[in-house]
Amino acid sequence: MEAVQFSTVASRHFSTPPSRNNKTLSYYSSCPRYSTKSCCSSWTGSSNNVTSLSSRNSFTKEIWRWVKCKSSVTLRREMGGGVVKAEMFGQLTSGLESAWNKLKGEEVLTKENIVEPMRDIRRALLEADVSLPVVRRFVQSVSDQAIGIGVIRGVKPDQQLVKIVHDELVKLMGGEVSELVFAKSAPTVILLAGLQGVGKTTVCAKLANYLKKQGKSCMLIAGDVYRPAAIDQLVILGEQVGVPVFTEGTDVKPSEIARKGLAEAKMKNIDVAIVDTAGRLQIDKGMMDELKDVKRVLNPTEVLLVVDAMTGQEAAALVTTFNLEIGITGAILTKLDGDSRGGAALSVKEVSGKPIKLVGRGERMEDLEPFYPNRMAGRILGMGDVLSFVEKAQEVMRQEDAEELQQKIMSANFDFNDFLKQTRAVAKMGSMTRVIGMIPGMAKVTPAQIRDAEKNLKIMEAMIEVMTPEEREKPELLAESPERRKRVAQTSGKTEQQVSQLVAQLFQMRVRMKNLMGVMEGGSIPSLSNLEDALKTEQKVPCACIFFLCML
Repeated sequence: MEAVQFSTVASRHFSTPPSRNNKTLSYYSSCPRYSTKSCCSSWTGSSNNVTSLSSRNSFTKEIWRWVKCKSSVTLRREMGGGVVKAEMFGQLTSGLESAWNKLKGEEVLTKENIVEPMRDIRRALLEADVSLPVVRRFVQSVSDQAIGIGVIRGVKPDQQLVKIVHDELVKLMGGEVSELVFAKSAPTVILLAGLQGVGKTTVCAKLANYLKKQGKSCMLIAGDVYRPAAIDQLVILGEQVGVPVFTEGTDVKPSEIARKGLAEAKMKNIDVAIVDTAGRLQIDKGMMDELKDVKRVLNPTEVLLVVDAMTGQEAAALVTTFNLEIGITGAILTKLDGDSRGGAALSVKEVSGKPIKLVGRGERMEDLEPFYPNRMAGRILGMGDVLSFVEKAQEVMRQEDAEELQQKIMSANFDFNDFLKQTRAVAKMGSMTRVIGMIPGMAKVTPAQIRDAEKNLKIMEAMIEVMTPEEREKPELLAESPERRKRVAQTSGKTEQQVSQLVAQLFQMRVRMKNLMGVMEGGSIPSLSNLEDALKTEQKVPCACIFFLCML
């Protein structure tokens, strides 16, 4: 790759692509000749192509209305059929994608032409470890609807099948969101139960942190007197999330600990008391009887079974058994960020009749959230999860900061301070796998590309952090001075080429973001094709995430 030189005229950064000679190379242009591929592809060592962006969101009411008015079929059509390998559902997503492809070129759904797609859907669900009876009912329901559906003008058969499968997936996972129930008079008692090693103690702290954000005071009650250091672990986690922990040691019966803990919560006017219990086996009658005693003492508002998502369809059997033994109100699915096949999320409600209320998606205390069947269905079908992305973005980015950023974008003053703020905001939103899974159109991103993305974010931060305040605010200084770029490279331990690429990328993002925001200022929303082209040009996963976040 030839050395990158920089224009000394700042105004050229925001006009048409300048002419190219032996010493000058433009940073940005929609023309392939000046694409980022020529100046940035060597950074990651692999081609992290982003093939599509399906949706666009903002904190404004107008864009919220636009997102909500999109049907599943419209979203799918505008996405260009990308497959999002979203966490554990990557294998299922790929299997369903092959079903849609069997209908390409067909004009209408018939009994004959859906045989192969239905076989692919059945195989994909079984490979995802979904319960066999659930698979049979699901496939039969989809087949019946597909055969009976008429021709919809402007909607292709494969898109019709996507819509049917989406709606059936939502129904399979419970349909509506099942929210936590709170007692009319405090404290609300939430009893957590489950097998050994599913993460109950950690979920206790995560749940307390989740409820704290809703303005509720919480207390944790350490009722696991069997596992070594279980009480110590809960105390440490309680300190992390700023929640008091009630303990009585390991020589007291769990039912007595529960009684005293509840009395303490009442005395301190705690809103929610969360009770940790020892892990137990389904066949362990003594432990199950002990859990019944704890429940009788507490009379909890919610009894939630913590289930490891990696157990697949067995999770549904666990929920059924515990419900018969002690009576539960719902389930919390943990380790949904793992690499298992996802059968648990699709089987629990249908088999047990009990809803999934919350899901854990990571190791951080913030990684617990409500279970949205419609959003999960969208992710499984490669539609991403724009609403969850916006919610996470709002957690890490204030409204005032978003408005200030939009003003800087419109005036083409997006600088390295803003760039660094966005990279850190992306990191706060969770793992890169999770963030990518929420962005529609991030198609077929491989684990290797995700690792490269995380590595590149660190490289970017390292170079920006050694820049002077003036250089961060005025990147033109770096563009015009090889000496400055050399100093940044030496100080950060990177190459001059990497510094040049980073500066080039900033100017490219300036122009593309300004163009898209200009459409917004004109009273309309950027077309999905424009956004898609913008993300395609970004080439690399981390910058695509930053670009998407800046466009909120």
